[in-house]
Amino acid sequence: MNPACAGGLRCPVCGGALALFGRTLRCARGHCFDLAREGYVNLLPIRKKHAADPGDGKEMVAARRAFLQAGHYDLFRQALAELCTELASPGAHIVDAGCGEGSYDQTVLAALTAAGRDPQLIGFDLAKPAVRLAARLVPGAMFAVGGSFCAPVRDGWADLLLNIFSPFAAAEFARMLRPGGVLIYAVPTPRHLFGLKQVLYDAPYENPVQSTAYPGFAPLPDRERTVTGTLTLDAAAAGQLFAMTPYAFKTPAEGVRRLAGLPSLTTEIGFRFLVYRRLSD
Repeated sequence: MNPACAGGLRCPVCGGALALFGRTLRCARGHCFDLAREGYVNLLPIRKKHAADPGDGKEMVAARRAFLQAGHYDLFRQALAELCTELASPGAHIVDAGCGEGSYDQTVLAALTAAGRDPQLIGFDLAKPAVRLAARLVPGAMFAVGGSFCAPVRDGWADLLLNIFSPFAAAEFARMLRPGGVLIYAVPTPRHLFGLKQVLYDAPYENPVQSTAYPGFAPLPDRERTVTGTLTLDAAAAGQLFAMTPYAFKTPAEGVRRLAGLPSLTTEIGFRFLVYRRLSD
């Protein structure tokens, strides 16, 4: 946990700035939030908690951690880190909206630190199991339980905001970013995981091309980049990939059986990193 980042958090009750006192975050109105043992804090408003355990479940989080730390998506992690290094100024404040278990933040923070940028990073996610793992993996950042549509970050704190395969909360992203700040939005290419879908579904489909126009943001097409590759995975890694995706919730039983019976899986993968500048009010 990086205490310097704590000042970027805001109270989920009144929206005021939070300050760190020992192991407790407190706002001017006296609302208090204790840090967990791992160093993260739960800032998800009760009124926004629509399930007992919102966000990705423990099995999905564990599968994603194992898959990413095994290096299968390293080309995406490195491409994101390179893009952040190009865009982040020294001392940049970075927010990862929907940070998951922290593997992308680990790579980004290491790259920026190695480049002498001295960044501050706040990550948040609805899933407490993911945030707990992220806080252990990246102690140089600050992590919180929170959602993109009720983000626990102060107005205008972020210079750079990351959104990797998470919902696009335009109003909250604009609120957190300073005018002129930059947003990196990662979306799947049309053929991302098509080989996996060929196994799971009788009629596999390509991913739709994402719209690139959002209110309050100007696209920077010269900064956009697309990263593609091919993975060949053993049965265990293929199972992790399946378990960490939404397909785990919507695949017919026959497709699951076909995947489980394969000794290996080969699939295309691809990310588009869309880049936007936050417009002035």
